[in-house]
Amino acid sequence: MDDYRRIADRIAADITGGRLRPGQRLPPQRAFARRHGIAPSTAGRVYAELVRRGLVVGEVGRGTFVRATAPDGQPGIALTEAAGTPLVNLELNYPSVPGQSELLAPALAPLLRPDALGEALLRPAGAAGTPEARAAVSALLARSGLPAAPERIVFTGNARQAIAATLAALVRPGGRVGVEPLTYPLVREIAARLGLVLVPLATDAEGPVPQAVADAHRSAPLSALYLQPALHNPTSLTMGAGRLRQLADCVHRLGIPVVEDRIWAFLDPGGTPPLAALAPGLVHLVDSLSKRVAPGLTVGFTVVPRDRVEAVARAVRSGGWSAGAFALEAAVRWLGDGTVDRLVAAKRQDARRRQRLVAGKLAGFAVRSDPAAYFAWWELPAPWRADTFTAAARAHGIAVTPGTAFCVDPSRTPDAVRLGLGSAPEPQLARALETLAGVARDAAAAGTG
Repeated sequence: MDDYRRIADRIAADITGGRLRPGQRLPPQRAFARRHGIAPSTAGRVYAELVRRGLVVGEVGRGTFVRATAPDGQPGIALTEAAGTPLVNLELNYPSVPGQSELLAPALAPLLRPDALGEALLRPAGAAGTPEARAAVSALLARSGLPAAPERIVFTGNARQAIAATLAALVRPGGRVGVEPLTYPLVREIAARLGLVLVPLATDAEGPVPQAVADAHRSAPLSALYLQPALHNPTSLTMGAGRLRQLADCVHRLGIPVVEDRIWAFLDPGGTPPLAALAPGLVHLVDSLSKRVAPGLTVGFTVVPRDRVEAVARAVRSGGWSAGAFALEAAVRWLGDGTVDRLVAAKRQDARRRQRLVAGKLAGFAVRSDPAAYFAWWELPAPWRADTFTAAARAHGIAVTPGTAFCVDPSRTPDAVRLGLGSAPEPQLARALETLAGVARDAAAAGTG
């Protein structure tokens, strides 16, 4: 194993073992190099490896800090005696509603009979899925404003795999992918694994600026764009119809394919239509059932331009990302009997209730969100920084996601946190928001991280 990885493993063990605590600052790289008897360049590789593993965050001019969660997404060690307090997790976003299990069970019961649970249901279904699944998802997409021929749909186990397969099919290692400056963190991980370069695009109140796309492409060709036009994670921004048309015109003119992430769009039935409806020959729309249904019972899918279906299917097969036949059959039944529609209606109401809690408990703070969204972007009051606030929240038994997790350009890290509203029960969420508001008002604590 390379020396820098061995050293990174030791630091990782200190973090996961609690010897280095959330919010704690690591030494400057030159001091770290002297302490370990290594070259400064090797120290830089150690720190980069720790960032890649999600264990630390680096902020230009401020230093490198231990993240508030361990790399597997489990809680780290709290900073105070509150370590024994049950964690309120506002990092993960797994929305569920009362009666969800009762709604899901009837469709599953026939599939669990020994005579029905045959060998075919226990195998991967393949990228093409089944005719019934293609028809069911095609009907679902048509209701959201995207007429999609069933043969254009490629299935995966979840949305992350759909994003990975689509990018792998579109972009060669070393290729450039234009993204919003704040983007879905797992896209950064996918890009790192595929050897892709993420290029942050200038945005305004409407979203990515088309001229910024053209400028970035002129500087060095972009192989693709990855965009979240509807209920963008983490800011909740939804692009207007005018901006979508401008972007569609731009990618048509430049011939740039697009990966359009619509994972959260189902929460806003009045939102703008998919970008894929305006540029079907270039846009690969990615969606899944995980947020609509349940995170552990999911199917991902992407709607692909006709001439790209086989390329994306090959990427799915090579990555081992095929959906399971059992999950596809369950999805077909839930879509056909109205279960998905009932869950979507309930989650839309649930998200709005939770947003009203945010509006009330965090009144007076700079919070960006949408009444339909399951998350909120909180621009912290001075002198709080994202890392110190995350650590302070953790000391009170609350996990939030620092803005650095979403930032593509490490030299422009926002002093903000994202609040995931979908996982905690409502009473627990209300108490957590009250606690966080109190923490934010305690300016004296802001310098303790």
